[in-house]
Parts: sequence; structure tokens; C-alpha cells
Amino acid sequence: MRAPLQIAFFSSEIQIMDIYPGVIDSDPTKLQERHYYLLSELQTLVKDLPSSFQQRLSYNTLSDLALALIDGTVYEIVQGLLDIQHLTEKNLYNQRQKLHCEHQALKQDMLRKHKEALQTCKSHNLALLKTNQQGELEALEVRVREEQRMMDKKIVSEIDQKVIDQQNTLEKAGVPGFYITTNPQELTMQMNLLELILKLQQKESQSGLQ
Repeated sequence: MRAPLQIAFFSSEIQIMDIYPGVIDSDPTKLQERHYYLLSELQTLVKDLPSSFQQRLSYNTLSDLALALIDGTVYEIVQGLLDIQHLTEKNLYNQRQKLHCEHQALKQDMLRKHKEALQTCKSHNLALLKTNQQGELEALEVRVREEQRMMDKKIVSEIDQKVIDQQNTLEKAGVPGFYITTNPQELTMQMNLLELILKLQQKESQSGLQ
């Protein structure tokens, strides 16, 4: 199972001019100034990451990331990914909770029927009834475990596919460091890159730059 990137797949036509009016038409000097600003902020934020990842985020990588962030499109894509992630997580959680409640209801219903049967059972049939009831309980437990296993397998499969979609979406958006991979170290690096993007987006929003 791939480690979740803390985002989920999102596909949308982004209208850059609506997000950052005037950015695309800005003169080269203003674009260069924004690039330097973003790069400087990223270099500061990187210092909060573990040293092992700081070493991998070279000047060129950060510069490329700053370029990708200039018009604000990537911010919008990442926010969309986060929104869809939350919906996906909620849906998967609700599915598992529903199954859990169904299993609890089945167990309670079986125990109730067993209790009623014991109360009306003749003494000479009691031992056989208890044996049959124990068999029914064990069969139900096997069913519950199998359905839980299948549900968890489904959840893992959906998460794996979401991670692939996430990586593919961000790679197509031109975000450096993103490509389809199952390597744990690369996945952690991608999560660190997302953390940088989100922190920078938050800072720009608070300062009124966004």
C-alpha cells in the first residue's frame, strides 16, 4: 500500500486569469520579482524539514517549484485535491462504519435468538442446542472477519489508486518532484513538497498576495 499523500485526485479546468488577474500579462521584471520572492520563501520554509530532505531539495528544484507557483494555478489544484481527499476519506470511513454497524446488529440478533431458544429448550436437548449455537456464532465471526478484510482491501485499493491519480495530476501540472512512484522515500519527498506549497499558499493568503 502506498503512503497517502494527504491529498486526493482532482481534475479541473483552471482559469489562470481569474485566479491571479494580471499575472500572466505582467512584464518580465514583475514575473522575475515574484519568482525571486517565492524562491526566497521556499528556501526559508525548507529549513523546517528534516535535514535528509533539505539536502535533496536543491536550489534548482526549489527554483523550478517557484516557477510552477508563479500564476497560482498549482495552489488551486492542490486545494482541489485536498477538498476531494476529505470527501474520499469521509466516504471510506462511512462505508466501514456502516459495515461495522451491520455486523453488530447481526451479532445482537443472533444472541437474542439464542437466548430465546435456550429459555424454551428441553433439558435433554440443551447440550446439542449449545453446540449448534456455538457453531453459528463461530460461522458468523468468520463471515464478519472476511467482510472486514474485503472492505479493508477495497479501501487500500482505492487509496493506492488515488495516490497514482494525485501524482499524475501534479506531474501534469508541472510540479517538480511529482511522478508515479511507490518508493516510500519518494512519497515522503512528495509530501514534503506539498507541505511547502500549502505553507506558502497560507502565508500569501494571510499577507493578501493571493
